[in-house]
Amino acid sequence: MTSRIDITYLNGPDVERLALSDDEILAAVEGALDAQGRGLTVIEPRVHLVPESSAKGHFNILRGYVKPLGVAGVKVVGDFVDNYERGLPSEMALLSLFDPETGMPVAVIDAAAITDMRTGAMTAIGAKHLARKSSRVLGHVGARGTAYWNVRLLDRLFGFDEIRVHSRRAQSRDAFAARLARDLGKPVMATSDWESCVRGADIVVEASRLPKPEPLLKTEWIAKGALVVPYGTMSAVELSLTDIMDKVVVDDWGQCRKGLPFGALRQHVESDRLTGANLHAELGEIVAGAKPGRQSDDETILFWHRGLSITDIALGAALLAKARHQSVGQVLRYA
Repeated sequence: MTSRIDITYLNGPDVERLALSDDEILAAVEGALDAQGRGLTVIEPRVHLVPESSAKGHFNILRGYVKPLGVAGVKVVGDFVDNYERGLPSEMALLSLFDPETGMPVAVIDAAAITDMRTGAMTAIGAKHLARKSSRVLGHVGARGTAYWNVRLLDRLFGFDEIRVHSRRAQSRDAFAARLARDLGKPVMATSDWESCVRGADIVVEASRLPKPEPLLKTEWIAKGALVVPYGTMSAVELSLTDIMDKVVVDDWGQCRKGLPFGALRQHVESDRLTGANLHAELGEIVAGAKPGRQSDDETILFWHRGLSITDIALGAALLAKARHQSVGQVLRYA
């Protein structure tokens, strides 16, 4: 006879109440990357469900296993660009955690905030290893949910002198800049165009939301020695961008290789400008010490991340541990 099985459910207010700190977020994600770099994870390439058209929106399904945490997980996240018209966030998600020894479900977690936090942490940890330590100017394009955590966690590590932000809608970029200025306690400049946002910046992050690929980020704007982090679903960069790079780093080559849809460097891969042979490393290899990150201030480096299931799982596990300690969440009967 099967004994009773309970699962923990953490809803959005629970996740907000648990309030993972910046340092807790960064530590969880960097731990997952270290495990990846040491070969202690399984990452299945994401798959997509497109109900009508990719221009309107789609679902991403991410799957993975992190051996040091003893947990496997699956995240389903919707990405619907016009949700703001309905008063909804563009990305909403659920993360399911499982015992990898038995397959038993362990938890279901509202993963909207997890998606934002882990993306920002990936950007920040990439910069930690790939940007100049003296980086003082950030240029950030995009004001969606992940954008806030990009800027917040980058500033946590670098303490920028100048932060510039841009997005297509004036209302969203002004509100974004105001929120960041309030939370970071420093001025944040909202710019009206791409060039004034990114030209000459030490770190450039492109997190735009385009309905179709369009090369809006010009290669000529990128300063020598900069770090460029493009991760829009639809590419916003020129094919020439990789020509100026001394190193290209990705989060997981399995999700970047030929034949897969979407991504900032999709055409670079399909046209063999970026291959497994000229790729410098996966970030996990750098975090684990298997390959070098930045080796000189003169290097111009590109970091392309598509989103790792293991980082969702790591943050989910951190939330679950904190929830159990603080008696937060609901216990639901499964069987």
